[in-house]
Amino acid sequence: MYNSIITGTGYYVPENIVTNDDLSKLMDTSDAWIQERTGIQQRCFATRGKDTTTSMGVRAAQMAMEKAKINKEDIDFLIFATLSPDYYFPGCGVLAQKELGLNTVGALDIRNQCSGFIYALSVADQFIKTGMYKNILVIASEMQSPALDLTTRGRNMAVLFGDGAGAAVLSRSQESGKGILSSHLHSEGAHAEELAILTPGVGKKWVTDLLKENDPEDTSYFPYMNGQFVFKNAVVRFSEVIIEGLKANKLTESDIDLFIPHQANLRISQFIQQKFKLSDAQVFNNIQKYGNTTAASIAIALAEAVEQGRVKENDILLLAAFGSGFTWGSVVIKW
Repeated sequence: MYNSIITGTGYYVPENIVTNDDLSKLMDTSDAWIQERTGIQQRCFATRGKDTTTSMGVRAAQMAMEKAKINKEDIDFLIFATLSPDYYFPGCGVLAQKELGLNTVGALDIRNQCSGFIYALSVADQFIKTGMYKNILVIASEMQSPALDLTTRGRNMAVLFGDGAGAAVLSRSQESGKGILSSHLHSEGAHAEELAILTPGVGKKWVTDLLKENDPEDTSYFPYMNGQFVFKNAVVRFSEVIIEGLKANKLTESDIDLFIPHQANLRISQFIQQKFKLSDAQVFNNIQKYGNTTAASIAIALAEAVEQGRVKENDILLLAAFGSGFTWGSVVIKW
């Protein structure tokens, strides 16, 4: 059986930086209020007419392919993770395949929200390990700002999210004990509506209903989150899936060279860091700059960590995410 190694990473964030002070002009909030609850100082919002979920993902992918030193002809398969696709259908996978000029390779769309990149890495790993594909391009991209309620009514959600994209190239290797060591995926649909956008969706409202109603007070178009409930579940599930990954590989907390959590809330990351007694050098956070970029967050953080020299050969990396679905997962990597 083959191993999957990450040979290149990349990321892209829009040039439009939105600070907490900028948001305070749109809603009843403040820099102090946002930082105290989330750790976020700023985020990037897409520019209309320039950025799309696909175009941001393509830019990240081009960087990852360049770092991997492979050509577009070398890509056998593409996986695109997002909760904010450009179209209701088709998915962004085929749009990215077109923009990148790839051959007529398969394009798979993954809708696992905050856990999207983790799920995508796991799927890519299985394809490579079984020998089906040699080089797989994984993209995670989000353009969430157009769906945010940038008023006081929506501030609990609006202050959290940003736009951006990350990507990684996974390649086949026969070197034993390197690359993705294990992945662990979970879900609990009983809590699906605790963090969700319910409209549009034919399960709730049909398009014909929307055209008839056209109600500006209908908040079902905006993301909803039961914040305290999500926080409580996140810290439990993060802990469980970290322990699961460590046990599967006979590792301990001290073996982790770098822990890259989903950038949902700095307070969650700090709670997990404290619980597992990880040093600052063992944890990578960039939510302060980008906010929560959902599926893209770990992909962006991984690419930045590599760029900053925080990841070295033979390092043990642990990636973990929790989010809407509820879905959660972890991936253990030996670089």
